[in-house]
Amino acid sequence: MTLAFIAVVFGLALLVWSADRFVEGSASVARHFGMPPLLIGMVIVGFGTSAPEMVVSALAALQGTPGIALGNAYGSNITNIALILGITALISPIAVHSSVLRRELPILTVVTILAAWQLKDGEISQFDAVVLLAVFVGLMAWTIWQGLQNKEDALGIEMERELDAHVIPIRRSVFWLATGLMMLIVSSRILVWGAVEIAHGFGVSDLIIGLTVVAVGTSLPELASSVIAARKGEHDIALGNILGSNLFNTLAVVGIAGAISPLAVGPEVFNRDIMVMTALTLLLFVIGYGFRGPGRVNRVEGVLLLACYMGYTTYLISTVF
Repeated sequence: MTLAFIAVVFGLALLVWSADRFVEGSASVARHFGMPPLLIGMVIVGFGTSAPEMVVSALAALQGTPGIALGNAYGSNITNIALILGITALISPIAVHSSVLRRELPILTVVTILAAWQLKDGEISQFDAVVLLAVFVGLMAWTIWQGLQNKEDALGIEMERELDAHVIPIRRSVFWLATGLMMLIVSSRILVWGAVEIAHGFGVSDLIIGLTVVAVGTSLPELASSVIAARKGEHDIALGNILGSNLFNTLAVVGIAGAISPLAVGPEVFNRDIMVMTALTLLLFVIGYGFRGPGRVNRVEGVLLLACYMGYTTYLISTVF
C-alpha cells in the first residue's frame, strides 16, 4: 500500500511537470509555424491542459476501470469550474471580454447536456463515443474557422502577449513537446496503477478515486495556468483554460476512452455526478455570459463555487465511510 501512495504522489508530480512542458513546447512549435495566437490559446493550450485527463482515461479504459476513466473526466470538469475557477475569481475577479469565449459558454452547456443524455442508461457505448468524437471534430473545425476570422479577439491579444514574453528556440520547443508527451504517458501509467491499488486496498470504488484524487491531480495544470493568468490580469486566458479543458474532457477524453472500451457505471454517476457537473456548467453560463454587457465572475461568485465544491466533495467522502 505504501508503494501505491508513493506511485500516486510521484505520478501526479510528474504528470503536472510533463503537462507543463508539453503545453509550453506545443504552443511554441505552433507559433514557429505561424499559427495565430487565438488558435494557440483555444486549440493547442486546450488540448495540452487536457492531455493528462486524456491519457489517464485512455489507460484506465484499456485496463478495464471505467470508474477511473469517467470519474477522471467528469470529476475534472467539476473541479475546473467549482474549485479552480472559484480560487481564480478570489484572486482576481474575472471579466470576460472575448467574444469567442462568450460563444463557447452556450456550446459547453449544450455539450454537457448531451453527455448527461448519453449516460442516462448508465453506459457510454462505442456508438456514443463516436458521436462525442464527431462533435469534437466539428467543434474543432468551427474553432479554427473562428480563430482565423477573429484575429483581434481579446483572448488572442492576451495569448500573443504571453507567447512574445516566452520565446523558445524551435529545437528546444520540439524537445519539450516530445519529452512532455512521453512523460505524460509514463506518469499516467504510474498514477492509474497507484490509484487502483489504493481503491482496492481501502475497499473504495474506482469511481470515487477517479472523481477526487485523480480528477484533482489531472486538473493541476489548469489550476496553475488559470491562477497565473488571473494574477497577470489575463482574464480571458484564465476562463479560456477552463472552457477549453471542459470541452476537451467531455468530448475527446470520454470519446477516446469509450471508443477503446464501452464505459459502464452505476446509476449514481448520472444521478449525482453528471447532475452536479450540469448544474455547475449552467451556473457558469449564467454568471459568465454577460447578458447585459461583459460577463464577470466576481469574488462572491467565487466563494459560491468553492462552497459547491466543498459540499460535493464532503458528500462523496461521506458515502465512503
